[in-house]
Amino acid sequence: MTGSFGELLRECRVAAGLSIGQLAKRVHYSKGHLSKVENDLKAPHDTMARLCDSVLDAGGSLIEAARAARDQAVERAAGAGLALDRRQVLVAGTGTVLGMALAGGPRPAADERVVAGMRTSFEHLRSLGMQTSPVVVLEPLVALLRTVHALAHENAEPVRSRLLLLAARIAEYTGWMNQEAGDERGALAWTRHASELARAGGDREIVSYALVREAGLALYRQDSAETIGLAQQAQVVDRASARTRGLAARREAQGHALAGDLGAFDRAMDRAAHLLDRSTADTGAYPVLGSTAPDPAELAKGWSLCDLGRTADSATVLERELLRLPATSRRSRARFGTRRSLALALAGEVDQSCVTLAGTLDDVAHVDSATVRADLRELSRTLGRWHNHGAVREVYPELRRVLRQRF
Repeated sequence: MTGSFGELLRECRVAAGLSIGQLAKRVHYSKGHLSKVENDLKAPHDTMARLCDSVLDAGGSLIEAARAARDQAVERAAGAGLALDRRQVLVAGTGTVLGMALAGGPRPAADERVVAGMRTSFEHLRSLGMQTSPVVVLEPLVALLRTVHALAHENAEPVRSRLLLLAARIAEYTGWMNQEAGDERGALAWTRHASELARAGGDREIVSYALVREAGLALYRQDSAETIGLAQQAQVVDRASARTRGLAARREAQGHALAGDLGAFDRAMDRAAHLLDRSTADTGAYPVLGSTAPDPAELAKGWSLCDLGRTADSATVLERELLRLPATSRRSRARFGTRRSLALALAGEVDQSCVTLAGTLDDVAHVDSATVRADLRELSRTLGRWHNHGAVREVYPELRRVLRQRF
């Protein structure tokens, strides 16, 4: 990369004939934020780089430049010998690419009410993330993580560990939002950082769950072997809860379904259902990890039956489980609603596929999910086989509009 990311962004913007204010409106970032990025006062975020690249028709150069800038920062940190063990996570501050120091010097010691308030702030952001684009919540999540991490650095035990474990959960969710925004590398980096923070706080729970998340990344890459391997590793992590091991077995089952192994799928799904049935979703002082659906195992079963070619059964299970999801769970409704419509189309139930899809597209448009769009593109190709069908002609314009949409 010649020059900085900021210089390249300015060149592309000027070449496109846009003012910085016009670009800010199109990518839904503030003018001040973009100005700081252009002047190399703020590091580029992958999501912002991707949005700018699309608007400015930069052909991927801005996305690559942002990744190169991040890689250079990681290399500088690695060169300084900044391995994140327990002590160094606590004192890292401004020393790493994920530096979390707060400006203005030490503040009064935090107490349990402060920790509870930080958790409430995170829960609000996570609730918002269930209903809207990941672009909306990513920057606030990172800002909150910096604050929580810096407070952990400034406080003594036991508050320090409480804050580190909360920071770990925020980092894990930030990874998920990066995945939903289509940034797999960012998702992986944040997920692994969550493990480091959890270890520093003395907890192994997210260490296991991070492997579940990595297995999810492999699943969306259609890599069944890596999905299965990572999910199996997650199930043998010391001190992982029954719930997390159940979610790991659920992910393993999805991997077996992707590989077309019905027997292994059934065994892993039975194990997942057993573990989830005897677990509790609430982790007490810390926000719950993973799906909050009434029955995550059944949703995964419905998803996987489609991969196994049992499309009619898949649609039946997903229809039943979608009725149990609250209206506020738009991201889950979009994900599994799209999968249901795909299963119906693959089963030849074209009219019903189009009817159900029409009711799902509004949720899909609101949550702006890269992972949901992968199934939506497959559904679009499938319905295209019936392009002269009346129901397909009716729903197809809105389907194409949502597929082209970017926040």
